[in-house]
Amino acid sequence: MAVRLDDAAVTRGQRPRLAKAEPTSVPAGADPRALADDLADDLAEELAGTPAGEPSEGLADDLAELPPGDLADEPAAEPGVNVDELLAYPQLLHHLPTPLAREAGDALLARLARLEPGTAQHSYVRGLLVELNLPMVRHAAGRYRRRGEPVEDIVQVGTIGLIKAIDRYEADRGSSFMAYAMPTIIGEIKRFFRDTSWSVRVPRRLRELRTELLRATDELTATLGRTPTPRELAERIGITEEEVVEGLDACTVYTATSLDETAYGDAEGQETVGDRLGAEDHELDLVEYREALRPLLAELPGRERAILVMRFYGNLTQAQIGERVGISQMHVSRLLARTLASLRERLMVPG
Repeated sequence: MAVRLDDAAVTRGQRPRLAKAEPTSVPAGADPRALADDLADDLAEELAGTPAGEPSEGLADDLAELPPGDLADEPAAEPGVNVDELLAYPQLLHHLPTPLAREAGDALLARLARLEPGTAQHSYVRGLLVELNLPMVRHAAGRYRRRGEPVEDIVQVGTIGLIKAIDRYEADRGSSFMAYAMPTIIGEIKRFFRDTSWSVRVPRRLRELRTELLRATDELTATLGRTPTPRELAERIGITEEEVVEGLDACTVYTATSLDETAYGDAEGQETVGDRLGAEDHELDLVEYREALRPLLAELPGRERAILVMRFYGNLTQAQIGERVGISQMHVSRLLARTLASLRERLMVPG
C-alpha cells in the first residue's frame, strides 16, 4: 500500500501530514483490523532507518518534485499570536489568555511604532491597545473606589493615562509596557483627585496631613477600639494638637454637602441642611445702642417718654399723639425734635 506525504504541509514548514491513500476496493469480507495492520507495516517500512532530522526516502522523493526555491522563499510559521489576524478579528482580544495577551500587546506596540501618527491605521491599532489594556486600568481604578467618586469616572481618567502611556512608550528603553503604563495611569488618577475632588482648595501641606490623619485614625481605632482623640493622633504622627485640629478641619472641606439634603437626625425628612444654617441678624447691630439709650430714656420727663413710646412703638401719628396727650400736633412735633436731639447729643458723648 503506497502512502504519500502532503506537499503543502512541507512547503509551509509545518509538521508533514500523511495524505489520504487513494480509495481502493475492499474485498468483501475483508477484516478492517488486518487492513490497518498492513498500513502500519507499510509506514514502518517507509520510515524505518531514517536518522533524526533527515527525510525518509519517500519524503525525499516528494521534496525533489517541488519547484526550486519554494522552501527558501516561504517563511516558517511564527509561533504565538498573529497581528494581522488580531487586526482582522479584534474580538479575539477578549479570549486571549494572559501570556498571549501580553505577547499580543507587544506585537501591537511594535506595529504601532511603524505606523504614521494621525492615520486611520494608527488610530485603529491604538484603539485595540487601549481595549486590550482596559483590565489594567480597572485594576488601578479599584484602588480609589472609596474616594467618593463614581468608579466609571475614575476608569475614564485612568484611560486617559493609558492613552498617554501608549503614545509615549518606547520599547527600546528595555522596560515592559506594564511597568511603564501603571505609574502613568495612577498618576493621572491622583492628579484628577488633586485638582477636582476638593470642594475648597487647601494647601498641599494640609492635604498630605489629611492623608496621614486618616491612616493614623484607622490604625488607632483598630488598636483602641474607639475613635482616637486629637492628643493621641498628635503623639502617633509626631505633631502638635493644633496641627491635628487644623488637619481635621481640612478634612471637612474635601466634599461639599447640598443645602437641599435632608438634615441629619430629621426623622421625617422635612428639614434640610439649608434650613439649619444661620442668617445675618441685623438687630444685633442695634443692641449696643439700645443698652446705651436705656438709662437716658429713664431720665426723660414722663410726657416726653410717653410721646416717644407712642410714636416709635405704637406707630401713632403726631395728630393722634396730640389728641391723647392734649396738645396740638405742632407742639408734639417740637417736643419730638427737641427730645431726639437731646438723646442724640448725650449718646455721642464719651462715657
